Amino acid sequence: MRSSARILMIEDDASAAAALQRVLEDEGYDVAVESRGDTGLARATKEDFEVVVTDLRLPGLTGLDLVGKLHSLKPRIPIILMTAHGTTETAIEATKLGAFDYILKPFEIEEFLALLGKAVASGRLMTEPVEMGESAFTHDAIIGNSRAMQEIYKEIGRVAGKPVTILIRGETGTGKELIARALYQYSERALGPFVAVNCAAIPETLLESELFGHERGAFTGADMRRIGRFEQASLGTIFLDEIGDMTLSTQSKLLRVLQEKTIQRLGGKESIPIDVRVIAATHLDLEAAIKTKKFREDLYYRLSVVVIQLPPLRQRSEDIPVLIKYFLQRHGSDFGVESPSIQSEAIDFLKNQPWPGNVRELENVVRQALLLARKYTISVEHAREIVAKLGKPATGADTTLGAWISDFLLKARRGELDRVHGRIFEAVERELFAQAIHLAQGNQAKAARWLGVSRITMREKLIAFGLHPANGESRS
Repeated sequence: MRSSARILMIEDDASAAAALQRVLEDEGYDVAVESRGDTGLARATKEDFEVVVTDLRLPGLTGLDLVGKLHSLKPRIPIILMTAHGTTETAIEATKLGAFDYILKPFEIEEFLALLGKAVASGRLMTEPVEMGESAFTHDAIIGNSRAMQEIYKEIGRVAGKPVTILIRGETGTGKELIARALYQYSERALGPFVAVNCAAIPETLLESELFGHERGAFTGADMRRIGRFEQASLGTIFLDEIGDMTLSTQSKLLRVLQEKTIQRLGGKESIPIDVRVIAATHLDLEAAIKTKKFREDLYYRLSVVVIQLPPLRQRSEDIPVLIKYFLQRHGSDFGVESPSIQSEAIDFLKNQPWPGNVRELENVVRQALLLARKYTISVEHAREIVAKLGKPATGADTTLGAWISDFLLKARRGELDRVHGRIFEAVERELFAQAIHLAQGNQAKAARWLGVSRITMREKLIAFGLHPANGESRS
């Protein structure tokens, strides 16, 4: 299991600090507290924290000065500024100085936890190394020694240090974000920020504001100025994932940014110079989108100065055994399995699957096979069951949830199964609880809240499904 994030909170209100510390520790965070700006800066400089949360008004050193000094010393660490003072001009200034984001007091705890989660994820994107080739020593690695992957490694080495825009292409699940991070980490901008934006995950009405920021009053609900992702990525790299999902209007504004190297916030007239490297990615056929007038041809040529084409997993099946080994090691500790193993027959079976979901799908199958096998060796029967449960028969052909249920019913009609209703609901419920506790990194209270069940129910289900206590009993 990945270690919980270590957070430094700098807050001079002792009662507020204690209350927030309790909440964060309940969420699984490791929290240190300082009450002065100068001592907080000293500690943040000397020790390793994943996120620093600071109040604006502090004795010894203001939050604004702290942001500027700490960002210059450790530009990769996300800093969240808390302020109860409403003009927000100082908070805006802090963002310009390098703060990841700010939040106005009083705030809803869920809002703060969501922001903190984003900051932790952003920090890990910058600090966790992306290894290339077989590696068992890092959380994130681009795995594969096939000829196709060797060519990818060479291309990363050739272009990472070049000041060019890069377009990463490949099917969903092939690892485009890992490639983007590797390009960033091997570039001259590696000490600057890495800002990732999933263009498909943000409503089109909000994407322009997310990218370029907005001025107060730019639209309904814009009650304060907001710094966009391009400004946040200053002197670093911005990764625009799923670029093909942008609307034509946003494409036009992005093209202007690439041409003029300036941005204009929504509702503003000021042209703000930026120094940002752009890496984009898509799984779509952009040439087809250009023909149907859904993607701008001039933007395509601006983005594709260098193109890295990732091969689908089915075209590098020789990498599947080493990927399986990597995922076993990566997730084994999550489920309390010290030395997970798998039969060679199971590996051969998995090598022969088509993997439409690519590496991401293979990882999901390995993770679920670990759950199914518990602490025993993963057999070919385990692999077959997981593949079938995910909606694909052993031949590898795609099917639907309806077909999966139909298969259960046909087996019941032949007398091969009984209690079909109970079996289907048990399978779905087991998967639901397994994925929730995995996503919560073993934190039972958090997983229970997501599912809308009591902690007692959560605990009982984990025991019943054999998922307990490997996934974090100490956190319950």
